[in-house]
Amino acid sequence: MDTSTDATGGSCGAGCTCGAPSRGVFVELGTRVPPPAVLAGGVHDLEQVAIPAGTFVMGDASGDENRGDGESPRHEVSLDAFQIDATSVTNDAFARFVAATGYVTEAESFGFSAVFHLLLRAPDADVMGSVAAAPWWLGVRGADWRHPGGRDSDLDGLGDHPVTHVSWNDAVAYAEWAGRRLPTEAEWEYASRGGLVAAKYPWGDEEVDAGGWRANIWQGEFPVTNTVDDGYLGTAPVRSFTPNGYGLWQTVGNVWEWCADWFSPGYYRASPASDPRGPASGSGRVMRGGSYLCHISYCNRYRNSARTSNTPDSSMGNAGFRTAATVVAHQEISHAGDAASRIELPVWDRAASA
Repeated sequence: MDTSTDATGGSCGAGCTCGAPSRGVFVELGTRVPPPAVLAGGVHDLEQVAIPAGTFVMGDASGDENRGDGESPRHEVSLDAFQIDATSVTNDAFARFVAATGYVTEAESFGFSAVFHLLLRAPDADVMGSVAAAPWWLGVRGADWRHPGGRDSDLDGLGDHPVTHVSWNDAVAYAEWAGRRLPTEAEWEYASRGGLVAAKYPWGDEEVDAGGWRANIWQGEFPVTNTVDDGYLGTAPVRSFTPNGYGLWQTVGNVWEWCADWFSPGYYRASPASDPRGPASGSGRVMRGGSYLCHISYCNRYRNSARTSNTPDSSMGNAGFRTAATVVAHQEISHAGDAASRIELPVWDRAASA
């Protein structure tokens, strides 16, 4: 049976195990004051990719859809031009944000985050427990973006890896500081397709291991043995493997990426044809792309059309984000007594992250 919510608290179909439990699965959260707003004006120096305006067909064309996730019906979507990060936001980039603002992530504020068991680097006393439906996910005190495996881990050698253990709220805070926003789900899928029509993956329809590994996913017997054939047990540097036709790196595999939209498995049946931004409300935010824990034998969500979600305050060791910006390339401005002047005006539209 397909469902929209699995036993871990995430929104997966039957058998989905690569998404982490929501934060409330481990503890009774109670009422919490949201993190303070941060001021814009930060320096976001990741490479940008200009995505042209266009129309594409959104949704699964391969037959591998997870129906409980709402990957159908396929529907035509038109988007204005936008910019998007070529890579996931890195640990180094997030560290600059924290240094500039003093921001405290939700994992740090709550005091714990979700860690995959083979990546645990913490004393037993820090392990809060696991989830019966997904015992490989551990609630670990002291796990956060600086300590991805727990208090005995650090970021040594991981500066160019994607930041993890950041919630949707944390990602939005970074984006606002950078004068940017999270991509909408439609923008994310359009960019991930890299100009290919109806392709299963960013590189086409060939499987991920055809002719050498094309993405960082699980190899071996999940969740006990990873043969590390692609070179990585956990995250990989953001510029690993080969970028897609638009120049985006690792939109599938490596880490799930937060999108701006609320999640609903039935949204595609009512989605507008132009610039869809998701339901008006919900309990979970969309996540795209799959992660290093995905494998075709049990969780084939490392595809362009695959989608899942988690609560906005949840964080985990296999999810990060990239940012986007709406750009109005040219705008006519008339000055009294002067001829109309044609100038370029970049416009940063944060509405999609509200």
